[in-house]
Amino acid sequence: MYSGSLEDRTAIRELHEVYADGVVMMDKDIWASVWADDATWDFMGNLIEGKPAIVELWVGAMSAFDKVSFQCMPCALQVDGDTATARVQTQEILKGKDGSTRHVGGLYTDKLAKIGGQWLYTHRAFEIVAEFRPEEG
Repeated sequence: MYSGSLEDRTAIRELHEVYADGVVMMDKDIWASVWADDATWDFMGNLIEGKPAIVELWVGAMSAFDKVSFQCMPCALQVDGDTATARVQTQEILKGKDGSTRHVGGLYTDKLAKIGGQWLYTHRAFEIVAEFRPEEG
């Protein structure tokens, strides 16, 4: 499940952590910093192409929330030179501006590349694994 140098694996883990911090802080610049310019994002079956479109979609989606708690746990990481693949499990609690609350368990399947000495996402695919809405019982 894990291969490659410890240095590269640590840098990729930190990339996941920057992504999570961008979500919690609801900070577009932090969140956008982890994507390659030509990245793609498969967001629950919808393919978004290019960093500008990815960031625009995320900003729009995040506008529905007052607060977000987001944790991620890498569960697989394989580095092969300047490319890598990863799987990351997530747990989110989303507090909507409409007063709703959602608990979401998700899974990212990632492709990454080391570009200019920095690891970036070149493709992320996200799917919801489990979801609970407390107000629905």
